[in-house]
Amino acid sequence: MKLFKSLALCLCLCLFASAAFAADTELAKKSTINSVLAKGELRVGFDPGYMPFEMIDKNGNYIGFDIDMGRELAKAMGVKFTPVSIDFDGMVGALIADKCDVIISAMTITQQRNLRISFADTYISVGQSVIVNNKHKDTITSWEQLNDPKYLIICRQGTTSEEAVKRYLPKAQYKTFEKEVDGALEVSNNRADAWVYDMPFNVVFHAQQGKNSTFHLDEPFTYEPLGIAIKQGDPDFLNFINNFLRQIRNDGRYDRMYNKWIRTTDWFDQAQN
Repeated sequence: MKLFKSLALCLCLCLFASAAFAADTELAKKSTINSVLAKGELRVGFDPGYMPFEMIDKNGNYIGFDIDMGRELAKAMGVKFTPVSIDFDGMVGALIADKCDVIISAMTITQQRNLRISFADTYISVGQSVIVNNKHKDTITSWEQLNDPKYLIICRQGTTSEEAVKRYLPKAQYKTFEKEVDGALEVSNNRADAWVYDMPFNVVFHAQQGKNSTFHLDEPFTYEPLGIAIKQGDPDFLNFINNFLRQIRNDGRYDRMYNKWIRTTDWFDQAQN
């Protein structure tokens, strides 16, 4: 009887292991890796216009930190890099609807987004900073002072800048814009008091267009990790991207991209104004 029970237990374990292996095999077959390799291209979703991550140069080409990151990822997979321009508000839906294979668009990893899509490890961290109109130069010295109904704050619609304004500056009036430059220009042109957005963009905008009309409170007041996003339920692709990020961080490629786009502003003259 004991021998029979042992044999039955072994048989059950074998069947369970076989079923688990079959399930893993089926999951691997459905990985985005396979469709990318079959098509011979990696479709990277992004929203141009966010300096210095994704921009259009004077010749109409896409340039920026995220563009270079996408090219390197495509190269690592041995396929063609295909940029897919998508409005940021519809980016998550586009990924789920298979209009792109990955999102590399300075997207902050948030719990809300993570309920719908998966993120690889953080590839860069940023935070919200504030550009303020010069008329407040003698009165505003910190972002907390803007939490007042007399101030109009501008942010970008559907982004973590809007979330930050709602959370940290709830007493202030606020208005959203669909594009970063349009929103920042509201402050530069004295139609609003302050602009809240990711610090890298604010540094660039202030240097290019806001020096004479605004000042920058450049100490970020939020922590925002940016991640490459993929569809849920794809552990193999997630593993590949994380290993890719680990590789480029240790072979010099990441540092070259970071120094080119984040540490310097040598690319200013290339971008469309």
